[in-house]
Amino acid sequence: MRIHTPRLGIAAMACLLFAGTASALDYPPRKPGLWEMTIQADDGASKAPPMQTQQCIDAATDKAMREMGSSTGQQGCSKQDMRTEGGKMVVDSVCKIGTTTATTHAVVSGDFGTGYRMESRSSYNPPLAGRKEGTAIIEAKWVGPCKAGQKPGDMVMSNGMKMNVLDMMGAQKKK
Repeated sequence: MRIHTPRLGIAAMACLLFAGTASALDYPPRKPGLWEMTIQADDGASKAPPMQTQQCIDAATDKAMREMGSSTGQQGCSKQDMRTEGGKMVVDSVCKIGTTTATTHAVVSGDFGTGYRMESRSSYNPPLAGRKEGTAIIEAKWVGPCKAGQKPGDMVMSNGMKMNVLDMMGAQKKK
């Protein structure tokens, strides 16, 4: 992930980290089709405009993303406490990102058939790219079947950039 393109990185990481974080809780899989995500990040000093992405998924894509996120998280995290409280998923983690330790608390509400919301707060020691802390709110909703010409894993960023998460994961495995 390139630091000078944080919004693209936030979207990709949010998808993978959320998928990996949730995988250990045996939650219901997301409904296949087109999901729209709105990501609002705040680094404490400034609030970026919301970023929207759309992602086409099927059961295999959802499972692959959970497995990828789970294996990535286990390698760099010394703590991953995941539990349900009052119908919400609560995640507390301590993970290394390079030389920085990120301590994160996240709460996920909603369901995986129509929509969910994740709120997270992280602190970074030493600061990551000049940031000591940050928050993120991800709201996801199912909008219907994938569009004509889309295949599972296709993601469209708010700037129109297109990528396929499965292709990105395959490239990572080849390295």
